[in-house]
Amino acid sequence: MIHDLFEKKEKKVEYLELIYDLIFVYIIGRNNQLLHHSGNIFENLTLFLPYILCTLAVIQIWNYTTYYVNIYGKNGVREHVFMFVNMFLLFFVAEGTRVRWQDGHTVYHAAWALILCNIAFQYLMELRNATTQAQRQHIHRQCALLFGQAAVVLLAIGEFALFGTSVLSAAAVVGGIVMSFAVGWGKGEDVIDFAHLSERAMLYVVFTFGEMIIALSAYFEDDFTLNTLYFAGMAFLIVVGLFLSYGVIYDHIIDREQKTNGLGYMFIHVLLIFALNNITNALEFMRDAEVSVLPKIVFMTLSLLLLYTMLFSLGKYAKGVCKPKPRFCLALIGGGILFAVLMVLFRENMYVNIALTAAFVFIVFSVIYRFAQQSEQS
Repeated sequence: MIHDLFEKKEKKVEYLELIYDLIFVYIIGRNNQLLHHSGNIFENLTLFLPYILCTLAVIQIWNYTTYYVNIYGKNGVREHVFMFVNMFLLFFVAEGTRVRWQDGHTVYHAAWALILCNIAFQYLMELRNATTQAQRQHIHRQCALLFGQAAVVLLAIGEFALFGTSVLSAAAVVGGIVMSFAVGWGKGEDVIDFAHLSERAMLYVVFTFGEMIIALSAYFEDDFTLNTLYFAGMAFLIVVGLFLSYGVIYDHIIDREQKTNGLGYMFIHVLLIFALNNITNALEFMRDAEVSVLPKIVFMTLSLLLLYTMLFSLGKYAKGVCKPKPRFCLALIGGGILFAVLMVLFRENMYVNIALTAAFVFIVFSVIYRFAQQSEQS
């Protein structure tokens, strides 16, 4: 069995991993800038679609690295070298993240492919330490996934040069998600250190909140008036409520000692982080008079609902006493629908909209907090 093939040791998050994450903070900002060159993001899909692709591609790169470190990471010199090489390449990914997609397409995809190959080569170098057929199969599967995706990314360069389309770019991201589940489903529960994996996901979420705080600072740039104070205060409450909600779930609800390969947990976090990025952009749009009212209200509403859908999906990884009941889930769905209806009804009044958003965020937080308290007492 696979649990006999790997030596399970307690793993802590290393400084190298935190340094590695800093480059992703920069790239998050670059990705978010893609949406701030158009008055109506829903009318200009040529900007919105690259934003989705770039955001998911970067999170996926981080995800692959995290899994490798979780299983094979020894915090050694070789690991440092490979990680710093990827950090260097990620600067080219950031540079290729441009509003004029065609200007940075080749640089972006070449760096993307090299990063995938870099991670794959790290797996290949583990073959010499593999002592069983199962270990070798595990490494071969990961290499096939990474080299295969890198090949599709390189082919996307040719596709764009010939046809001006990016179908293969999207196929690489979607294919990477599908193949990750295909090669890992039902495997690795005893080799993954879920405590380490969940902590890494939490840190990425924290860094994403960091970008949200930077966006929030724009609310304080205007001359000090009651209007400025009102909107800045409401926006601040939204960020605080979201942060506290995730913190309670991570600290008090998630069972970090369970045996799981973490695939579902990490996929939920991919969409959760994507939703947080959207909320960051939505907060900037809320104060931008050039953005049409209905699109920015819909964008904020859908982003929040996606975030909460992912947050409550983490219930699958909750402690036994924290498993949400069907009635609890139905009540949350009803609350989300009511929030969406109210946001659309009051779309012309931004004072009401932002207050509704802050109120909804703190109502959900209070529900999560009470649920965690009741679960711990039972």
